[in-house]
Amino acid sequence: MLLYVVPSELVVPGALALLGGSVETAILVVAVAVAGATVGQFALFTVAKRAGRERLLRSRWFRISDDALDRFEGWFDRWGPVVVPVSNTLLFTRGMVTVPAGLAGMDDRRFVLLSALGTLSFESILAALFLWFGTVL
Repeated sequence: MLLYVVPSELVVPGALALLGGSVETAILVVAVAVAGATVGQFALFTVAKRAGRERLLRSRWFRISDDALDRFEGWFDRWGPVVVPVSNTLLFTRGMVTVPAGLAGMDDRRFVLLSALGTLSFESILAALFLWFGTVL
């Protein structure tokens, strides 16, 4: 994401370690992580949609270069809304098309649904790996 508060790569394993590594706990932790990430991405999506590209690039809190934004906009232009859940599933691209989706004027409900699906996929994989490594180690 462009605005990290606390990355889920730390939150999900940390919560599972603190709360216990059961499947039931993992489901709860994943649900909370998906809700939190989706709310955060929707907030950024809304800001991008309302503020526009130039205003975002001039902002001090928006930490992405013009070239990087061009690259992510290219992804969104090429693949369309399907890139939202795909990018949210991949470790190093999570949330990177949130701003291009907002700038493109994507439908709010569609963005939330696709964002949540991709985040659910990522968080589930993360929790499953933690649970698996917990039983192996």
